[in-house]
Amino acid sequence: MEDAEPATDAGFVTQAVDLAVRSVASGGGPFGAVVVRDGVVIGTGHNRVTLDGDPTAHAEVVAIRDACRRSGSYSLAGAELFSSCEPCPLCLSAALWARVGRVVFAADRDDAARAGFDDRAFYELLARDRSTWPMAVIQHRVPGAEAPMDAWLALENRAQY
Repeated sequence: MEDAEPATDAGFVTQAVDLAVRSVASGGGPFGAVVVRDGVVIGTGHNRVTLDGDPTAHAEVVAIRDACRRSGSYSLAGAELFSSCEPCPLCLSAALWARVGRVVFAADRDDAARAGFDDRAFYELLARDRSTWPMAVIQHRVPGAEAPMDAWLALENRAQY
Protein backbone atom coordinates (compact mmCIF):
# COMPACT_ATOMS: atom_id res chain seq x y z
CA MET A 1 0.00 0.00 0.00
CA GLU A 2 1.22 3.47 -0.74
CA ASP A 3 1.95 5.87 2.08
CA ALA A 4 0.53 9.37 2.21
CA GLU A 5 3.10 12.14 1.97
CA PRO A 6 3.51 13.42 4.62
CA ALA A 7 1.86 11.26 7.31
CA THR A 8 -0.55 13.98 8.42
CA ASP A 9 -4.29 14.51 8.27
CA ALA A 10 -3.84 16.51 5.07
CA GLY A 11 -1.70 13.78 3.53
CA PHE A 12 -4.16 11.00 4.36
CA VAL A 13 -7.18 13.03 3.23
CA THR A 14 -5.35 13.81 -0.01
CA GLN A 15 -4.74 10.10 -0.49
CA ALA A 16 -8.47 9.46 -0.03
CA VAL A 17 -9.30 12.19 -2.56
CA ASP A 18 -6.82 10.66 -5.03
CA LEU A 19 -8.50 7.26 -4.58
CA ALA A 20 -11.86 8.88 -5.30
CA VAL A 21 -10.65 10.47 -8.52
CA ARG A 22 -9.13 7.15 -9.65
CA SER A 23 -12.41 5.44 -8.73
CA VAL A 24 -14.33 7.66 -11.14
CA ALA A 25 -11.78 6.91 -13.88
CA SER A 26 -12.25 3.16 -13.34
CA GLY A 27 -16.06 3.25 -13.36
CA GLY A 28 -16.67 3.56 -9.62
CA GLY A 29 -18.31 6.31 -7.62
CA PRO A 30 -16.51 9.53 -6.57
CA PHE A 31 -15.50 8.42 -3.09
CA GLY A 32 -12.26 7.13 -1.55
CA ALA A 33 -11.12 6.26 1.97
CA VAL A 34 -8.07 5.11 3.90
CA VAL A 35 -7.79 3.58 7.37
CA VAL A 36 -4.67 4.52 9.32
CA ARG A 37 -3.26 3.17 12.56
CA ASP A 38 -0.10 4.56 14.16
CA GLY A 39 0.59 6.64 11.06
CA VAL A 40 0.48 3.64 8.71
CA VAL A 41 -2.22 2.97 6.10
CA ILE A 42 -3.77 -0.40 6.94
CA GLY A 43 -6.72 -0.31 4.55
CA THR A 44 -7.94 1.49 1.46
CA GLY A 45 -11.14 1.56 -0.50
CA HIS A 46 -13.08 3.34 -3.17
CA ASN A 47 -16.76 3.28 -4.00
CA ARG A 48 -17.64 0.01 -5.75
CA VAL A 49 -21.43 0.16 -5.56
CA THR A 50 -22.05 0.04 -9.31
CA LEU A 51 -18.94 -2.00 -10.10
CA ASP A 52 -19.93 -4.81 -7.72
CA GLY A 53 -23.70 -4.36 -7.75
CA ASP A 54 -23.44 -3.97 -3.97
CA PRO A 55 -25.27 -1.04 -2.35
CA THR A 56 -23.07 -1.40 0.76
CA ALA A 57 -19.76 -1.12 -1.12
CA HIS A 58 -19.18 2.49 -0.12
CA ALA A 59 -15.55 3.63 0.00
CA GLU A 60 -15.42 3.76 3.79
CA VAL A 61 -16.99 0.32 4.18
CA VAL A 62 -14.59 -1.15 1.59
CA ALA A 63 -11.63 0.46 3.41
CA ILE A 64 -12.84 -0.83 6.79
CA ARG A 65 -13.25 -4.35 5.36
CA ASP A 66 -9.74 -4.16 3.89
CA ALA A 67 -8.22 -2.93 7.16
CA CYS A 68 -10.01 -5.62 9.19
CA ARG A 69 -8.91 -8.35 6.79
CA ARG A 70 -5.31 -7.14 6.83
CA SER A 71 -5.21 -6.69 10.61
CA GLY A 72 -7.01 -9.97 11.30
CA SER A 73 -9.55 -8.30 13.58
CA TYR A 74 -13.02 -6.81 13.45
CA SER A 75 -11.83 -4.10 15.82
CA LEU A 76 -10.03 -1.06 14.45
CA ALA A 77 -9.65 0.51 17.89
CA GLY A 78 -6.94 3.14 17.71
CA ALA A 79 -7.38 3.58 13.96
CA GLU A 80 -8.53 6.62 12.04
CA LEU A 81 -10.69 6.80 8.93
CA PHE A 82 -9.88 9.41 6.30
CA SER A 83 -12.48 9.97 3.60
CA SER A 84 -12.74 12.07 0.47
CA CYS A 85 -16.26 13.08 1.55
CA GLU A 86 -18.37 13.30 4.69
CA PRO A 87 -19.45 9.74 5.50
CA CYS A 88 -23.11 8.86 5.08
CA PRO A 89 -25.07 7.19 7.93
CA LEU A 90 -24.12 3.71 6.62
CA CYS A 91 -20.42 4.55 6.69
CA LEU A 92 -20.60 6.29 10.06
CA SER A 93 -22.32 3.21 11.48
CA ALA A 94 -19.64 0.94 10.02
CA ALA A 95 -16.93 3.13 11.57
CA LEU A 96 -18.69 3.00 14.94
CA TRP A 97 -19.05 -0.80 14.78
CA ALA A 98 -15.36 -1.10 13.86
CA ARG A 99 -14.42 1.10 16.85
CA VAL A 100 -12.61 3.65 14.66
CA GLY A 101 -11.35 6.40 16.95
CA ARG A 102 -11.64 9.35 14.58
CA VAL A 103 -13.07 10.23 11.17
CA VAL A 104 -11.61 13.02 9.02
CA PHE A 105 -13.18 14.03 5.69
CA ALA A 106 -12.63 16.50 2.85
CA ALA A 107 -15.81 17.39 0.91
CA ASP A 108 -19.08 17.66 2.83
CA ARG A 109 -22.66 16.46 2.35
CA ASP A 110 -23.49 19.55 0.31
CA ASP A 111 -20.71 18.74 -2.16
CA ALA A 112 -22.05 15.19 -2.40
CA ALA A 113 -25.61 16.42 -2.95
CA ARG A 114 -24.41 18.69 -5.78
CA ALA A 115 -23.05 15.56 -7.51
CA GLY A 116 -26.32 13.66 -7.03
CA PHE A 117 -25.47 11.84 -3.79
CA ASP A 118 -27.86 13.49 -1.34
CA ASP A 119 -27.77 11.69 2.01
CA ARG A 120 -29.89 14.29 3.83
CA ALA A 121 -33.00 12.16 3.39
CA PHE A 122 -31.30 9.31 5.29
CA TYR A 123 -30.09 11.56 8.12
CA GLU A 124 -33.62 12.98 8.45
CA LEU A 125 -35.30 9.57 8.16
CA LEU A 126 -33.24 8.07 10.98
CA ALA A 127 -34.30 10.93 13.26
CA ARG A 128 -38.01 10.21 12.66
CA ASP A 129 -40.31 7.63 14.22
CA ARG A 130 -40.21 4.32 12.29
CA SER A 131 -43.94 4.49 11.67
CA THR A 132 -43.29 7.40 9.26
CA TRP A 133 -40.64 5.60 7.21
CA PRO A 134 -41.36 4.72 3.55
CA MET A 135 -40.09 1.18 4.25
CA ALA A 136 -41.90 -0.89 6.86
CA VAL A 137 -39.72 -2.14 9.73
CA ILE A 138 -41.80 -4.61 11.68
CA GLN A 139 -41.04 -6.95 14.56
CA HIS A 140 -42.70 -10.34 14.20
CA ARG A 141 -41.63 -12.25 17.29
CA VAL A 142 -41.86 -16.03 16.94
CA PRO A 143 -41.32 -18.75 19.55
CA GLY A 144 -37.59 -19.14 20.08
CA ALA A 145 -36.76 -15.65 18.80
CA GLU A 146 -34.28 -15.24 21.65
CA ALA A 147 -32.58 -18.64 21.01
CA PRO A 148 -29.67 -17.23 18.94
CA MET A 149 -28.86 -14.74 21.73
CA ASP A 150 -29.09 -17.46 24.37
CA ALA A 151 -26.77 -19.67 22.28
CA TRP A 152 -24.32 -16.78 22.01
CA LEU A 153 -24.42 -16.12 25.75
CA ALA A 154 -23.82 -19.82 26.44
CA LEU A 155 -20.51 -19.77 24.51
CA GLU A 156 -17.63 -19.76 26.95
CA ASN A 157 -15.08 -18.34 24.49
CA ARG A 158 -17.24 -15.86 22.59
CA ALA A 159 -15.70 -12.76 21.07
CA GLN A 160 -16.31 -9.62 23.07
CA TYR A 161 -17.86 -7.01 20.80
